[in-house]
Amino acid sequence: MRRPPARTALRASINALLLLFVLLALPQLISLYYVDTMTQVAIYAMVALGLGLLVGRVGLVSLGQIAVLAIGAWVAARLLFATAQPYPLVLLEAGLITMAAGILIGLPALRLRGLYLALITLMLAGAFAIVLETTNFPNGGHGFLGYNGDLVRIPPIRRPSLATTDPAYFRYAVVVAALMFLLAFAHIRTRPGRAWAAIRQSEPAALAAGINTTLYKLWAFALASFITGIAGGVYAGAVHYLYSIDFPAQDSIILLAVVLMGGAYSMWGAVVAALLLEFLPALLNNWGVSADWLTILFGVGVLQVLTTAPAGLADQVPRDLARLGRLLVRPLHRPAPTGNEAP
Repeated sequence: MRRPPARTALRASINALLLLFVLLALPQLISLYYVDTMTQVAIYAMVALGLGLLVGRVGLVSLGQIAVLAIGAWVAARLLFATAQPYPLVLLEAGLITMAAGILIGLPALRLRGLYLALITLMLAGAFAIVLETTNFPNGGHGFLGYNGDLVRIPPIRRPSLATTDPAYFRYAVVVAALMFLLAFAHIRTRPGRAWAAIRQSEPAALAAGINTTLYKLWAFALASFITGIAGGVYAGAVHYLYSIDFPAQDSIILLAVVLMGGAYSMWGAVVAALLLEFLPALLNNWGVSADWLTILFGVGVLQVLTTAPAGLADQVPRDLARLGRLLVRPLHRPAPTGNEAP
């Protein structure tokens, strides 16, 4: 059902105000520790957005997004070390090359769904992790791999000239993430989004309706990989140094869990998932509490979401708050006793 224009304009205005607050005010209100954390939140919001497109919009369960993120980071690092291209151009190239890799990953998985697709993509992620452990990330060396064995003289991965400081790079990451969300929104609201919804509901029915399911499933893999590749390029500039241990294959399972908790059917769910994945561990570490407890919390959270709130926290929390508000306001609207009532 299409929303009324006034409601759509109101939602767009609120989103714009939140974006301005995050860009202009938030870096001034938090410490550099949390600025770095929120940069990671912006990056993983893009990763969660890509996975949410596959899971929530098309019904394709992928456990290889961390490997796709690593591919984007590898390509961006190699280009940043080997060339003097502007940073936005490097991000675009990283996204396009990662998109091509995502299409190659998606080709053998076109006839798979559910558990089988998840297993195939998880094995591909594990294979890529082994390749990374063998070849390592580019660190300013020569050749195709660009790996320098002299670990004493490793130059940092450069950032764009207008975002060399941590607060400035946080704003840069938020702007890139906002553009990726707009790109995803444009797809969801047009023909690809309608085709993906039909495929998720029933692929045989979509075929009977004349939808090219092969094309649109590959399209979904390509878009998700492009967005995740862009996130990988932003991640490379955020951390300065890349290591294979930063991209374990098992993190793809945790990523899927938090995407389901946040809400795979909502774009706001990607932001909630990124906060759960990056901000919550940083908060616990700052309080002196081990972040390993989050594995148990995420397990309980996925169980709760699957049983009581399939749309995730992005849908459940506003509904619960609205219900609570109605319960609190209801006594105020009760008519006062007049005193003429019979005892």
